[in-house]
Amino acid sequence: IYILADKEHLNYIYHRLLRAIFKDSIRERIEYIVRKIDRAFGGFISGQLIEACILGSLCFVGLTIVGLFVGGMPYALLISVLVGATSIIPILGAYLSAIPSALLILLIDPVKALIFVIFLVVLQQFEGNVIYPRVVGGSIGIGGMWVLLALTVGGNLMGITGMVLGIPAFAVIYALVKEFCDKRIAAKDAAAKAAAPTAETEKSAEG
Repeated sequence: IYILADKEHLNYIYHRLLRAIFKDSIRERIEYIVRKIDRAFGGFISGQLIEACILGSLCFVGLTIVGLFVGGMPYALLISVLVGATSIIPILGAYLSAIPSALLILLIDPVKALIFVIFLVVLQQFEGNVIYPRVVGGSIGIGGMWVLLALTVGGNLMGITGMVLGIPAFAVIYALVKEFCDKRIAAKDAAAKAAAPTAETEKSAEG
């Protein structure tokens, strides 16, 4: 609360420090990268929230459909809200929603509890491999394949922390590398165009 209330003053201090410590060219580059990081993390958080809403909705629809075949699934709405809310937490979120929900259904009907666990495993696999890469990747501007790669590499290097930070960090690196490649290609194209008239002039002179 204090940070949010004082954000303008903190921003002023941040810019003053950069101006005092670095040259203008370096300062502008740092500010540019920081803006990229801010957009990547903001997009990542919004993507996580959208994905949580989608997962919770799918869970409710799925439990309602399954309930038609088993005589009703108890606490479908409550469990769906719990599944959606905990999905924001990587890896642990699936267990945080599955264990209490399964125990809650187990008190009423053990068979339905088993059906719920199987349904949730299938839903989590579908969400993790299809929905999550598309939604989060679209929010931060990278493809689904890169999201899965960032999750895998980040998780192997730093565990849960790597999975949380890996995607926005990769988005920043991806944007900077793309910008570097675009500039180099544009410079080469400009050099090629500048060299073309010279080559034509030399051929004309030889002729």
